[in-house]
Parts: sequence; structure tokens; C-alpha cells
Amino acid sequence: MSNDQPIPIRELQTPGMVRKVSAVIAAANRIILGKEAPIRLALVCLVTGGHLLIEDIPGVGKTTLAQTLARLLGLSFQRIQFTSDLLPADIIGASIYERQSGEFRFHAGPIFAQLVLADEVNRATPKAQSALLEAMEERQVTVDGVTRPLPQPFFVIATQNPLHQVGTFPLPESQLDRFLMRIGLGYPGEQAERGLLKGRDRRELLHDLQPILSAPELLALRAAAFNLQVSDALLDYLQALVRYTRESPRYENGLSPRATLALKHAAQAWALLMGRNGVIPEDLQAVLPGVVAHRLRLKSTHESSASASVAKDLLEAVPIP
Repeated sequence: MSNDQPIPIRELQTPGMVRKVSAVIAAANRIILGKEAPIRLALVCLVTGGHLLIEDIPGVGKTTLAQTLARLLGLSFQRIQFTSDLLPADIIGASIYERQSGEFRFHAGPIFAQLVLADEVNRATPKAQSALLEAMEERQVTVDGVTRPLPQPFFVIATQNPLHQVGTFPLPESQLDRFLMRIGLGYPGEQAERGLLKGRDRRELLHDLQPILSAPELLALRAAAFNLQVSDALLDYLQALVRYTRESPRYENGLSPRATLALKHAAQAWALLMGRNGVIPEDLQAVLPGVVAHRLRLKSTHESSASASVAKDLLEAVPIP
């Protein structure tokens, strides 16, 4: 089958497709050692069509994870290093006058790729950060009154340093909400770190990676995930979790309808990648920390709650119907 043709959804349930998805996770886990759970969540985010924010200290593999996924999924890749002097035109491109033709010609910026890595996004000023908004939400950019569509599929993986570090500009809530998930990688375990010390350089291993899934297969996986069965009982559980965040005095604001849809779609993608034909409560619980942590603020601290703590609070407070 040509790579330009869509993949029928029924073919995604075949053992061959299940093996491909497993092979992507296994190959990524050989690059980012001991981090299968974050890798699976990142893949769920991309299958869902959402954008991913990875927040952690420098040097734990955030950039490497983005490069790994781009290679394994056969996606065109661009990296944008966010700095304090970055301009919006450095991201989306600009129209430049050409003397020979006597016309302005648009020169596309690095945003015109299927997977864009916005590295250390919170080191740039809010003006540069806002240049991502239309691209992330609308899958298009507008320059000089002309709207230009972005390639499909289109994903942004942004990394950010902890906010207490020097030279960071916190992302506004409107931009945070554009990310389907926020995850962290954390320090590697002792055995994984020993593997890093004794193994080859990660950059060399990246060059050896070959695409396992194609862009059409990824789009077909997205369609299959959105069509996965979600029972009324599961929706009752989802709405109960959301209602708790809206009624609890602990949070400044509850989860929005956009966040509710994000929870549902992420749970569907998780279930699909686990090989299930329907969504169960464990699927919802698996994606809950990544989807809600950056959207909830505790009234007592005015800071986003940690993924583990917010998930634990919600799951303990709301029983499964």
C-alpha cells in the first residue's frame, strides 16, 4: 500500500499493526532507557493529535525523546531553540523582497514541519511564545494576511525548564491549555543509568533508527482511537472526576470542556495502544496525571499541582461507578 494512501481502520486491529506499535515503544525505550511510561504517554499524545509539554531539569532526555519519536514515526522534524531574543518571524517565517523578481516571497519558518520541537519554550519572551498559539490550535499560520496550512499530521513537543530556574518566562494559562499533556521524565533508575554509562552515545543511536510507522498509519490510528467504544458508565466516571474539580474548594478553577474532551480522547488512544476494543477505567486513570496537572491550580499555592498528587487526590475522592 502506498504511503500516501489512508490506512483502513479495520487494518489497525491486525496483529501486524499491534506489533508495529509495540516496536515503536520498544525502540524508543532503547534510546530513553527505563522510561516506558512517559514514552507511551507521549505516543498517546501524538496519536490523539495533541501537543505535548515535557517539563524537567536539563539533561534528562527531553530533546532526545522528541527526536526519537520523529524518526520512528517517519515525520519531518524541526527544532526551534527558544531564547530571550527569539522573534515570531524566526518561528513562522517572513516575506522577503527579492530584487530580481521585484516581489515579496514567503520563506517558511521551522514551524512548517510535521513534528516541531520547541526546546526550552519558557526561555523566550511571551511575544515569541504567542507565535505558537495559532499554529497549535488552528494548524495554520497567517503572515501578511495570507493563511498557510501546516503539514499533516502536525505536532508540537515543547520542553520547558522548571520555573524556579533563572531566565524563564512562565507560559500563560491560555497557552498551557493548548497542550494535551504535560509529562516529566525524571532521573533514570540506577540500572538504566548504568546502561547509559556503558552504552553508545544516544546521538549515535538516533542515526540508526528507521521509521516503523508512517504518517498515514499515524493518522489512521488517530481515527481508530476516536471511534473506540466508550460506555455510558465510563463517561459517568469521567464526568464525576471533572465535576469534583469544579466543585472542590481546593482549586481556583475546575477542568474546562476542552480538558474533558482531552481526557476522553487520551483514554481512547491509551486503550487502542494497549490493544483493547473499548475504554476501561484503568485507561482513564493512566492518562489522568498528564492531562490535568497543568490545568489545575491549588488555591493555597497558586501553582500547578504535581501530576502525581493531583491524580492521587482525584482518584481517591471519586469512586468508580
